Amino acid sequence: MLTALIGLAWAAWWKISYVPPDSITAQTVAPAHSVGATIFSWTQLIGMRETWGIVAAKFLSDAAWFFYLFWLPKYLYDARGFDIKSVGTFAWMPSAAAGLGCLLGGGFSSFLVRRKFSVNVARKLALGLSVAVMPLAILIPHVAIPWVIALFCLAYFGQQSWSTLVMVLPADLFPSEVVGSVAGLVGFGGAMGGILFGELVGYLLDRNFGYRAVFNIAGTLHIAAFLIILAALPTLLPVMERQQVAANRI
Repeated sequence: MLTALIGLAWAAWWKISYVPPDSITAQTVAPAHSVGATIFSWTQLIGMRETWGIVAAKFLSDAAWFFYLFWLPKYLYDARGFDIKSVGTFAWMPSAAAGLGCLLGGGFSSFLVRRKFSVNVARKLALGLSVAVMPLAILIPHVAIPWVIALFCLAYFGQQSWSTLVMVLPADLFPSEVVGSVAGLVGFGGAMGGILFGELVGYLLDRNFGYRAVFNIAGTLHIAAFLIILAALPTLLPVMERQQVAANRI
């Protein structure tokens, strides 16, 4: 009930403080549309490296996230001898750390932007720091129980810091008219990664590969996702600006 009341209070604050775009003055809106923003077709969106780069990165990172999220209780039961009471006592901590990651990851990136760093530097530095902690999850099967909970907290924190930043990228790169479409594709990619990796985890455990193999894979997925973003988005520029730069070079 307390959590629900906090959520309702948050929604009320958002309703009061949010200013919808159509209420902004025409003087503010006009420059944004004068740079040539356009509605892209689905084919155009899917064909852009910005789109598939973010989708592929989300596919890999959410594969690890869904594993941590859904398999944490079972891992504590099967591999660490927890009972229901013990899981209830400790398993909330990683979720709390995830909430902090959501706030601090995006907050740190915004702080860098306010300090006059470019969006390219601010986003990629925050993403890189988030990714840097994720391989520590590989240690989970090798450490004592207190460290298991601590490492899960760190993995949840880093993942949600990362995820918050990744979901900001469509707004950084695409015209407002298609941000929702791109964000939907990114979310779809993440869900598919979670489903497929969940199947792989079950397959590996059924064939006695053990949790060590699973954590070895999960601990490297964010690194691969970050490398994809660096390759697909060498510089974070809105797609209209990138296309204009390319046309000028021709």
